[in-house]
Amino acid sequence: MIDAHIHLEKYDNVEEHIKKWQAAGVEKVVAVSNDLPSSYRTLELKEQYPAFVLAGCGFHPEMSLPAPSDFQEWLRLVKIERENITCIGEIGLPHYELDDLPFSLQAYQEFLIECFQVAEEHHLPVALHAVHDKAKMVYDMLQMHAPTISAHFHWLKAPPNVVRNITASGYFISVTPEVCYRGRDQQLAEMVPDHQLLLETDGPWPFQGPFAGEKTTPLLIDRVIDFLAPKKDERPETLKQKLDDNLTRMYGG
Repeated sequence: MIDAHIHLEKYDNVEEHIKKWQAAGVEKVVAVSNDLPSSYRTLELKEQYPAFVLAGCGFHPEMSLPAPSDFQEWLRLVKIERENITCIGEIGLPHYELDDLPFSLQAYQEFLIECFQVAEEHHLPVALHAVHDKAKMVYDMLQMHAPTISAHFHWLKAPPNVVRNITASGYFISVTPEVCYRGRDQQLAEMVPDHQLLLETDGPWPFQGPFAGEKTTPLLIDRVIDFLAPKKDERPETLKQKLDDNLTRMYGG
């Protein structure tokens, strides 16, 4: 059982949680970062749990752009810690907070291109936040500025034609526990070829439906597999193995 996208550093008493998750069969997680401090913290967790944590370092696009000094320090961090970093992420373009952020969309686009360049320089894949109309923008930017890097569109929300373009280009797409109760996500899971599908929690983000009131952890992944397996005409253990193989192809580890 693998969680393809989680904000691990946001959990209180995370060390205790990891022990419980491992005991319950969680093999590893892709732990992304939101900014410079969380990149440091994620790498600390990687050092503590080298086989469990696949570390991503990045700047979440629904937040303010980093100060130039922070970005320069982050560049040095990525260079120094390259062997411990699995991906550049979470990066992308803002959508939900765009009207309230003190930067223009163009500024975020320019910054994203810089992040793509970092990923190319260090031969790293990217974990992307690109939703609704920003999904096409990010896809087009990838094709124009970084067509050779591997990309994971996490918790994607996009029109069918954009989804088709993303999968036709070989990129990966993940769904969250929302797929168990939301039609939009179920349609997305049907569209994504089995060999390009990943499962994530985006924890500790909370969910509704059958997960209302529950703490979001990687332990939810098993229940998502149980829901998806009959939809995919697969046995749960077969689907789990396919998803694990997909994550290995996307992120290594």
